[in-house]
Amino acid sequence: MPRVFRNIAALALVTAFALATAACGGKGSAGGKDVAATVNGKEITLAEVDRIVGQQAQGQPLSTLQQAAARLTVLDKLIERQVLYARAEKEKTVPSDDEVATFVNQQKQQLTAEEWDRSLKENKLTEELVREEARKDLAIRKLQEKVYGKITIRDQEIVDFYNSNRPQFVNPRGVYLSDIVVDAGDGRGEYKDDAKSEAEAVAKIQRLHTQLKGGADFADVARASSEDPSGLRGGDIGMANEQTLQQYGFPAELVGRFFNQMTVGSYTEPIRFADGRWYIFKLTNRQLENKPLALEDQGVRDQIKQALINQRQQILQAALVSNAMSDVTVVNTLAENMLNDPNSLGGNQPASQGAASSTPAAATPAAAATPASTPAAAASPAAAAASPAAGAPKK
Repeated sequence: MPRVFRNIAALALVTAFALATAACGGKGSAGGKDVAATVNGKEITLAEVDRIVGQQAQGQPLSTLQQAAARLTVLDKLIERQVLYARAEKEKTVPSDDEVATFVNQQKQQLTAEEWDRSLKENKLTEELVREEARKDLAIRKLQEKVYGKITIRDQEIVDFYNSNRPQFVNPRGVYLSDIVVDAGDGRGEYKDDAKSEAEAVAKIQRLHTQLKGGADFADVARASSEDPSGLRGGDIGMANEQTLQQYGFPAELVGRFFNQMTVGSYTEPIRFADGRWYIFKLTNRQLENKPLALEDQGVRDQIKQALINQRQQILQAALVSNAMSDVTVVNTLAENMLNDPNSLGGNQPASQGAASSTPAAATPAAAATPASTPAAAASPAAAAASPAAGAPKK
């Protein structure tokens, strides 16, 4: 099946929850920390829970009921994570110090030294904490791979799945696009030849347009000069239909050009969107009607196999957690406190306090679908601080 516009999330660079200083006192307090739960005596603090709840809320205040529900959900994931790590220790899938160091260094290489230090500071992290959480992530991933490695998919299963789900296998109507972006608004200087003002942005987009008219390759220009992560892919931002394009701010006239007027391989003049960014779009392919896919069409059989594997992985993940729970002693102090005092539900202080104050990123065509998750990510509530690499205009 063709790709759709999707949020190309940046690789996990640093663990997003920090062991922030917790409030002192209160029921469940031990050693000056509010303990939300313990797994075999290892503490999960309320500060850890609220850190993640606050990030999920993205600065929006939560009511007492919302906070309580969010805390329980996040705590369940943190407990599950610690339980799986305990099983990983038992199964001897914990990585070596060298493996952890290699993994962390790979993440650091995705950023400049200044960006890495800023990420640590903003998330109240240290290198040591990053390594600790990386060790857990790698250990759980190895544990899952050990279990998932036993999965086999028979060819008849693939055939049966296809025959039972034929309507799902369609190459849909849509256009494939690439873009070149110039943005005068960020001022961060993170791209080569970064425009610093509106005047510079206008001059730059016109210069790039002239290069294209002179015969320059669109992908080469995007890689060299586009001020957007899509430039790393030669400007490729995937495929979308009319509704998706209009939903994410494309003018109806431009959408009509993509579907009815432009020839495949051609590009637009510079276009300024409402967010102030300048774009040049290239139409890389177009399909004007839904096309049924046969089982032997390219990629179909592999997609079905992966879907069947994913289904079994979800079941095995649940079985793994359930079985691992039988090996540990879990004390959920937060839940106990809520049951003992149903009117306060564990405290009235908004969990969003102290969280990042940024508002949700503006919707972009590249964010029309969520990124694929890995089995390790599914088991790890320690989501990384990732920024959307939007390859198309924001509203």
